[in-house]
Amino acid sequence: MWRRAAVIGPSLSNRLAIAGVHDKGIMSRKLHARRIEGIDKNIWVEFTQLAADYKAVNLGQGFPDFPPPSFIQEAFCKALNGGSPMHQYTRAFGHPNLVKILAKFFSRIVGREIDPMEDILVSVGAYQALFCTFQALIDEGDEVIIVEPFFDCYQPMVKMAGGTAIYVPLKPREGCGPALSSADWVLSPEELASKFSPRTKAIVINTPNNPLGKVYLQEELQVIAELCIKHDVICISDEVYEWLTYDGTKHVKIASLPGMWERTVTIGSAGKTFSATGWKVGWAMGSGHILKHLKTVHQNSVYHCATAAQEAVAVGFQREYDSFGTEDSYFLQLPLLLHEKRLRLADCLKSVGLKPILPQGGYFMIADISKLNINLTDPSTKDELYDYRFVKWLIKEKGLATIPVSAFYSPEHREEFQKYIRFCFVKEDSTLQAAEDILRQWSESK
Repeated sequence: MWRRAAVIGPSLSNRLAIAGVHDKGIMSRKLHARRIEGIDKNIWVEFTQLAADYKAVNLGQGFPDFPPPSFIQEAFCKALNGGSPMHQYTRAFGHPNLVKILAKFFSRIVGREIDPMEDILVSVGAYQALFCTFQALIDEGDEVIIVEPFFDCYQPMVKMAGGTAIYVPLKPREGCGPALSSADWVLSPEELASKFSPRTKAIVINTPNNPLGKVYLQEELQVIAELCIKHDVICISDEVYEWLTYDGTKHVKIASLPGMWERTVTIGSAGKTFSATGWKVGWAMGSGHILKHLKTVHQNSVYHCATAAQEAVAVGFQREYDSFGTEDSYFLQLPLLLHEKRLRLADCLKSVGLKPILPQGGYFMIADISKLNINLTDPSTKDELYDYRFVKWLIKEKGLATIPVSAFYSPEHREEFQKYIRFCFVKEDSTLQAAEDILRQWSESK
């Protein structure tokens, strides 16, 4: 019977062909969704791999190569040894201990009572908080204003949600000579206002800014706030570097301004806060009437974040709440440590002919490379922007990894900013020394 069926029926290969399956095992129909078209390339994937291939000193990626503070490592170890509950699911929208201390801590920062169960969503890093925000709030046809330079995930996330990104760049202040500090980069209020339309649903800001290090003044935030209120627009404020400010610069939360709590989603990161980027604990904070929509996306995608990591972060924030404003506060100790590294890197860059833009905050420093006379002859990069070509040359020929700044700009503005590269200074002194040695040896050989 089976033999007869095999003879009478079509061959296996024919049946597979009829079903649309070829011998190669590759489906003939289109597999990918349109929403991911054009966003498959990722600068971190490309340049992290290139740095690894050439064993380069890595001042490219934004993570510390030193450990988190001992108190939060101990808290994580204690959580892991804390019995069964620490190894099981916790509350989907945030471990109770964590959301309670986040609400308590930030209530005094924003000047209002934050409801831990309604106004906070804990996410798998700030990345997922951003993803939930765009998916929950942006519809087909909505416009989202993005201030440039911007962290590169904003635009793909807007696109995947069906929205259209509208760009407005920070630019060096006119008539004040060369920009020496990120404070010299400003938004034009008139240009910003012109970007708002009846289709504008949200504006995205990042303060302190990656890659520039710009920290918005309260007056600058007020301009943005007034436009949001006038046009009934949501503000998505990415503040993952909020504790890393220098030279007396003060970080202001736009959600603390009058009329803005009700229309702002603030994004935070325990990884950046406690120098533990691999833990992937972040959060979105805002009025419950907005956050409930982010929770819908969260519960239907990730659903839950690692319990033990959340418990450790909760312990860290409780410690910071108790020591806030004192010498024992890590939120004061870390920027003091990084301030020295920042100045060290700036001095080194100046000594080899680069023009650093001193950041007011964050992990990063950009530098103007336009005065360097480098013969970039690699034929594989001839069609790329100058900063991309320079960064690849620096990795391959000198063994130092950085990031091209044009990657943080839209296609329409990218060429204007291809003369800058980004360095990360949140590194061990030995890493910074290795980078200095490379730069000085190169400078002396020119």
